Amino acid sequence: MPNLDELFRPGAAATSGWRRMPAIAGKQMVATSHPLATQAGLRALRRGGNAIDAALAAAAVLTVAEPTDNGPGGDAFAIVWHDGELHGLNGSGRSPAVIDELRVDATGPRSVTVPGAVRAWADLAERFGRLGLDAALAPAADLAERGLACSARIAHKWSLAENPPWPAPGRGGHYALPDLAETLRAIAADGPEAFYTGRIAAAIASACWLSEDDLAAHRSEWVEPLRQRYKGIDVCELPPSGQGAAALMALGIYDGLEPGLHSQIEAMKLALADAYAYVADEPLPAVLLDRAHLAARRALIQPDRATAPLPSTLPRGGTTYLCAVDSEGTAVSLIQSVYGSFGSGIVAPGTGVALQNRAGGFVETEGHPNRLAPSRRPFHTIIPGMLLKGGELLGPFGVMGGPMQPQGHFQVVSHLVDDSLDPQAALDAPRWRVEEGGIVQLEPGLWSEEAGLRTLGHDVRRADSPHGFGVGQAILRSGDALIGGSDGRGDGFAAGF
Repeated sequence: MPNLDELFRPGAAATSGWRRMPAIAGKQMVATSHPLATQAGLRALRRGGNAIDAALAAAAVLTVAEPTDNGPGGDAFAIVWHDGELHGLNGSGRSPAVIDELRVDATGPRSVTVPGAVRAWADLAERFGRLGLDAALAPAADLAERGLACSARIAHKWSLAENPPWPAPGRGGHYALPDLAETLRAIAADGPEAFYTGRIAAAIASACWLSEDDLAAHRSEWVEPLRQRYKGIDVCELPPSGQGAAALMALGIYDGLEPGLHSQIEAMKLALADAYAYVADEPLPAVLLDRAHLAARRALIQPDRATAPLPSTLPRGGTTYLCAVDSEGTAVSLIQSVYGSFGSGIVAPGTGVALQNRAGGFVETEGHPNRLAPSRRPFHTIIPGMLLKGGELLGPFGVMGGPMQPQGHFQVVSHLVDDSLDPQAALDAPRWRVEEGGIVQLEPGLWSEEAGLRTLGHDVRRADSPHGFGVGQAILRSGDALIGGSDGRGDGFAAGF
């Protein structure tokens, strides 16, 4: 049996050369990055729940099955299509109300912001769900108590974590999270107040720079999603503090350029530069999605050479994404994260809650809109997506992975719209990724493009791991059926009935 590093080495095993088929269902579907999460979502649907109940059940299981990337100590964002209307939920937390100094730490006690996921789950369940938050959390609590076999992808990520709070179990290794089970049961029994006040809140406050008042004051925010039309399809993203605008800007800049990798990469670099200059915990400057601005940015791109600028640093992060659609047409695109692998590296004592390190998303630069300040939400990487056509639902989609997320959204949408690929094919298509200093990483499926991109001046590298290219899910309406995909870079699948 190959070890984990060999398992994730490009070309480690020959493939059939045939593509993976998409999932097809007549009424309802769930797509996640882990088999147990997809199964939990389907069980919720079979019990009479809707897409929200399915998504919450899956999201809770993912906190146990993918603890490297998400948990109650992180944040969650969602876009919901319900009764013909689009709703956005920003479930991210803030920095402390009292800050001793304006210093940004990447990990540790000062990197923690208030965890927003639990409140976001509760808000979604209350507004749109049928079964209740307790029903969503119960299966996850049972799983955390009895334990599970670690998947290959999570085992590899766990082995790479610098300061994992629990020993890495290895591929197929059994692990349990009994303290997390107790926390999930407390939330199921007493609602989000069990997390934001009382014993759990006190434990969180004892482990970082947050106070119990910071936790008690936390609320989610319902927001109006941003929309950008791309060749007849409305691509919907959440407004800041998330970076969804970067995907919309990239699509807007690319629309009108000569199709191809060079144009895509250059458009994305310009969009990322704008996002990291202007996206913060305040309204997005309307000019950034204005046609004139996008045209001006497009005009900077040279067809025969790489010139577009990029910030010297990009954010990092680990995340999990899922989506669901039910028989009544309700759809949810949900993403949650603790940012870095196991977040801040701190677990609140006796809770099993790994605390996120989202304060690392702030900057120290004076005058920058994303500068660290009291009671402020940082620039956020996690972004759920939704597609509409003719004012009606087409379907939810998303790609997780720090700065890869807007890049993944851009590429998946292009594959769906420009190349007319189905969701599975669009997700499995090889990806490129822009990094600091304009470096362009290519997955093995794009290595044939290396020489051409180098000729144009791109600093091209061959990727040696799939982790940096994200894991996506998508479910789209196709006539009277649903067609879904689950990224082959992950462990999960899409399924329905």
